[in-house]
Amino acid sequence: MKDLMKLLAVLLFTVTAATAANAQTLKFGHIDLQGLIQVMPERTTAEEEFNKFQAELEEILGDMQTQYQTKLGEFEQLGADASEIKRNAKVTEIQEIQQRIQNYQVTAQQQLQQKQGELLQPVFDKAEKAIEEVAKEKGLIYVFDAGVANRTILYKSNQSLDLLPLVKAKLGIQ
Repeated sequence: MKDLMKLLAVLLFTVTAATAANAQTLKFGHIDLQGLIQVMPERTTAEEEFNKFQAELEEILGDMQTQYQTKLGEFEQLGADASEIKRNAKVTEIQEIQQRIQNYQVTAQQQLQQKQGELLQPVFDKAEKAIEEVAKEKGLIYVFDAGVANRTILYKSNQSLDLLPLVKAKLGIQ
């Protein structure tokens, strides 16, 4: 019976020591993901391409609005001696252009959102891959996004490794 108690005590001590040793090896890191994205040259390229795409959409909208203004001017120039048929035809044209403008604005907004996602996704993928590589190199089990927009971290220990300088170095960013 005493041997069994000694064996259980040794086993309990061994399990507790192993658990404590494992608990001490847990490593955490943090990074400001948005801060990293902001300094990546790929983001600048994506932003330039997005702005060009947006300018093209705005140019088309501008042309449509010019067409609208032209039709509105034509309607105003009809004068009192214009027939009801001519007036109604111009009103219909103006309403159709207004509807096209509204539809275009909705479609353009959707296209802008899609284009932004399409252009920025590779930048985020590259950043996340670099973060993953650095985290694995450093033996981290978790990396938290500690950016300004992400307010979920309530406390950050000095033992948590800041990955931003390491990831920037991995990506070749000064």
